[in-house]
Amino acid sequence: MLQVAYIREHKEAVIKGLAKRNIDATTMVNEAISLDEERRQLQTKLDSTKAESNTLSKEIGNLFKSGEVQKANALKEKTSTLKETTKTLEQELNEKADALKELLYKIPNVPHESVPEGNSDEDNEEIFRAGDIPQLADGALPHWELAKKYDIIDFELGNKITGAGFPVYKGKGAKLQRALITYFLDKNTAAGYTEYQLPHLVNEASGFGTGQLPDKEGQMYHVTADNLYLIPTAEVPGTNLFRDTLLNESDFPISVTGYTPCFRREAGSYGAHVRGLNRLHQFDKVEIIRVEHPNNSYNAFEGMIDHVKDILNELKLPYRILKLCGGDVTFASALTYDFEVFSTAQDRWLEISSVSNFETFQANRLKLRFKNSEGKNELCHTLNGSSLALPRVLAGILENYQTENGIKIPEVLVPYTGFDMIS
Repeated sequence: MLQVAYIREHKEAVIKGLAKRNIDATTMVNEAISLDEERRQLQTKLDSTKAESNTLSKEIGNLFKSGEVQKANALKEKTSTLKETTKTLEQELNEKADALKELLYKIPNVPHESVPEGNSDEDNEEIFRAGDIPQLADGALPHWELAKKYDIIDFELGNKITGAGFPVYKGKGAKLQRALITYFLDKNTAAGYTEYQLPHLVNEASGFGTGQLPDKEGQMYHVTADNLYLIPTAEVPGTNLFRDTLLNESDFPISVTGYTPCFRREAGSYGAHVRGLNRLHQFDKVEIIRVEHPNNSYNAFEGMIDHVKDILNELKLPYRILKLCGGDVTFASALTYDFEVFSTAQDRWLEISSVSNFETFQANRLKLRFKNSEGKNELCHTLNGSSLALPRVLAGILENYQTENGIKIPEVLVPYTGFDMIS
């Protein structure tokens, strides 16, 4: 969440920045400033009352020691009143602080100055494109038909076991899936990321820490008996590794990677555009996460972009990069670049990665700080990106690498699969 001190000191800039999200934040910002002022006034009164009470307590002790019992008892009545006042002020302060926190949870991050204006994904700005779109033979099939033809993914079996959006990978399909996961992890660790095996369920505090709660509560699977959430991405447990942490400047950079299954309800997602692997309720993803010094976070961001580009260049898939506009950037992100691979048989672009810089937004929720060169505590910057999300990468490989004799395996994956063709 945004720091209330930042909102107070940069009120007009915050309102102007959030306008890029097509939000009129004037009321929320003014209310946050007002609640903070009331909270600070209550805190001042509370501190003053406690100080007076402590002074009287010492005075009463001295009066008893000197035998002036009557004066001491008279003052004790006053301290009783001050204690009641303290109790009342503490309750009012807690209520005001809770109201301020609840409001701050609802205010999204301010987009970076480079984020273009726009209302939806149609207004995103293409900034890079690479790879040749292959010319497929007549009768080329979309990936869901290829999966059935070569018996490598069974959507109907998954539907029987669980429901729509939970495919079963089998044979060479399962092995290709495992090969992609291992390849991605190897690329990430070779680039300096430390691999973690992470929990697949998180508590409420973790969801709030990275901004999934309360913004995306309806999209998460909730285990109500234990009040745990199935993770929508490894970003959640991976970033929460550092919740309530005070780092030193020498600890930077912190680079984490991990593979997890991801679970998303995707409520309201229907139609032809979600067929096959295009949109699932359970899917595999390898994530990269960075915790950075604020002065270096945008250099790290560019490094993450180059890293994902390197993977896609090795896979030899046609792809493009979009800078998300204000109307499409996520609640917690300051700047997001989306990677999309071209699905030749579907004749459309499919999102396969989002790389985001959250600046201090998540760190403020997480209480993730570092001690700067002046010895003061300062909020870190957090970043994350998919490296990569598997379903649409797999869809791109199946469709773009199909031939009349079968599906070729990208050369870089052959050492991981042990075969070079699905036929």
